[in-house]
Amino acid sequence: MKAKVFFAGRLSGILKKLPDGRFSFQYVPEYLIDGSPISLSLPLQEEPYLSNGLHGYFSGLLTEGWLREVQSRTMKIDQKDEFKFLIRTGADLPGLVAVEPDENEYL
Repeated sequence: MKAKVFFAGRLSGILKKLPDGRFSFQYVPEYLIDGSPISLSLPLQEEPYLSNGLHGYFSGLLTEGWLREVQSRTMKIDQKDEFKFLIRTGADLPGLVAVEPDENEYL
């Protein structure tokens, strides 16, 4: 599964869940020319950021507690599936970042 990450309305990178269960975030080449990092923990670089779980920055954008429970029931998403949660709620995140499903992906 993959998703597009936008910063201030501009496509900044691609977030993927890899077949082995790890996650990858990589800035798109066009954004590297004159874009700003979406987070201090994800400075601009050509190489992908790899992690065993959803990157801490993205995980921190998700709701918690009772609101997450309500969203989970309403959207019929497992609370523990942070990637799917991020994609489904990514249009309404705090700050300048938005996450949208890739149009070729089925959720």
